[in-house]
Amino acid sequence: MKKLFRFLLKSCFWSIVFSISLVVLFKYIPVPITPLMVIRYYQDDANRKLWKHDWTPIEKISKNLQLAVISSEDQKFISHSGFDIEAIEKAYENNKKGKRIKGASTISQQTAKNVFLWPERSWLRKGLETYFTFLIEKIWSKERILEVYLNSIEMGNGIYGAEAATQYWFKKSSASLTEYEAAAIAAILPNPKQYKANPASSYIQKRKTWIVRQMHFYGKLEFKAQK
Repeated sequence: MKKLFRFLLKSCFWSIVFSISLVVLFKYIPVPITPLMVIRYYQDDANRKLWKHDWTPIEKISKNLQLAVISSEDQKFISHSGFDIEAIEKAYENNKKGKRIKGASTISQQTAKNVFLWPERSWLRKGLETYFTFLIEKIWSKERILEVYLNSIEMGNGIYGAEAATQYWFKKSSASLTEYEAAAIAAILPNPKQYKANPASSYIQKRKTWIVRQMHFYGKLEFKAQK
């Protein structure tokens, strides 16, 4: 029993050391690949296999897309410490009633899940997601979290990151996205394997219009906060 206990203790210790080292490493270097990319690639049929991922520094990603994903996915991103407690409480209450609510997962949580974990719904993965979210919030800046998020998130079938998505959907650089193009990409994020940014369905068109309104509203709030 003592040997087993020592083994488990050492395994836990080195797992923590490895995870922290990985988070520190990705603070400085691009994330080349994620578990989701590998899983999706082997899940898809042979004739549908696609893997496009082009890391792009945040300075070369349109401000419109940065604002669009914050406005649609996590409007408290700048102010929270990784978790939107109010959204989590609403999700919990709705789950008790048999309903579901969108938006409980923050950009930080999505980044932690996308970069370090697998896309399974389980208490183990949720616990690890909480752990990695805490780490990246402590070790990375908000700008770095957003940069990694925009470069790793799934934005279509086999499409990962802002540059690959922009090239795929609009045949242009991510630096030149318009408000409505950025909103279209942000609109498909809840289910990028089902929805298309271009041409957009009636649902995505409506959501895109809502996101642009939120972008204008959020931008005005940020401007006032900085004055």
